[in-house]
Amino acid sequence: MASASTLPGPALQASKAALNAALAEEEAKIAANGDAQSEDGEIQEVDMQQQADAIRTVFNDPTNFNVKHPLYSSWTLWFDSPATKGRNLPQTPMSSFPQTPLPHTPGGLAAQGWMEDIKRVISFDSVEEFWGLYNNIVLPSLLPQKANYYLFKEGIIPAWEDEANKNGGKWSIQLPKDKNRGHIDKMWLYTMLAAIGETCDPLLEAEPDQQPQSLITGVIVSTRPQFYRLSIWTRSAPAGTGAPEDDKLRERIEAIGRHFKTSVLGYSEGQKLAGPLATEVEFLSHKDSEKKGKQAKKIVV
Repeated sequence: MASASTLPGPALQASKAALNAALAEEEAKIAANGDAQSEDGEIQEVDMQQQADAIRTVFNDPTNFNVKHPLYSSWTLWFDSPATKGRNLPQTPMSSFPQTPLPHTPGGLAAQGWMEDIKRVISFDSVEEFWGLYNNIVLPSLLPQKANYYLFKEGIIPAWEDEANKNGGKWSIQLPKDKNRGHIDKMWLYTMLAAIGETCDPLLEAEPDQQPQSLITGVIVSTRPQFYRLSIWTRSAPAGTGAPEDDKLRERIEAIGRHFKTSVLGYSEGQKLAGPLATEVEFLSHKDSEKKGKQAKKIVV
C-alpha cells in the first residue's frame, strides 16, 4: 500500500484535515470535561494515547467509525434511462443548486427539456459515502440500453450549457459491448475514483503547492445497444490559436488523456484501440461536437 506522502496534493490535504479535525474535537471534549470537574489551581493530565485510541476510521472499525475521510470536492451522481423519462421520481429540486440558469437559446431550451428527465441520485463528500453509494447502485454492465450515469462536482449540471462546461470538452472512448461487458464495471469504478481522488489532472500532483483549479468537472458512463462509452469532461478546451497559453492548455489536456488511457483504463500509451464500434481515446471540445465531418478537431492519445 502506498504511503500517505505519495498521495496527490488535494487528497493528502483532505486526509490530514480529517485527522486534525478529529484530534481537535477530542481535545475540546477533554478540555470541557476538565473545566467542569477541576478545582481552581488543579492541573489536569491529558492521556494522549487514550485520545488517539478514541479516533476510529472505517479502516479499523468498518461499522462504528467516527471519523470520515473527506474528499477535496463534493460530488453528485445523476442517472437517466428510457425508463425514467417522463416519470415523476423523487429528486432534489434544481433550484437548490447555486447555479447560473441555462441560457434562453434553442440549445439552452433543449437542455432544460432534457433536465426534466435526468434524475439526481445523491450527493456525497467523503470516501465512506462514496463506497456506500457504489455498493448500492446497479453496475453499468447491468444497466438497460440507453442508460447513463453522470458523476459531476456538486453545483455543476451535466449539460454543455452549464457555466462550468460551456467552454470545455471531453475525453471519451467507445468500446464494443460484447467484448467489454466483463471490463466496463472496473473501468467505470476506476474512472470515478480518479475523478473524486483528483488524480485525473496530473498538474494537481505536479504542482501541489500552487493548488491550481482542476480542469475536471465530471465523468460519464453510457450504455448503448452495441457499445459502452466512458467520458471525462473538462471546463476548458484548447482553441488551436497557437498562443503560448493555449499551447500550455493543450499540453495539460493531453496529459489528462494519457492518464485516462494508461493509468485509469489500463492500456499502454501507444496501443491502437480503434476498430468496429471502437474508438481511440479522443478529445473533442463541446463546440466542435456540434460540428459535422472534418471541421471537428480531435485530439487523440
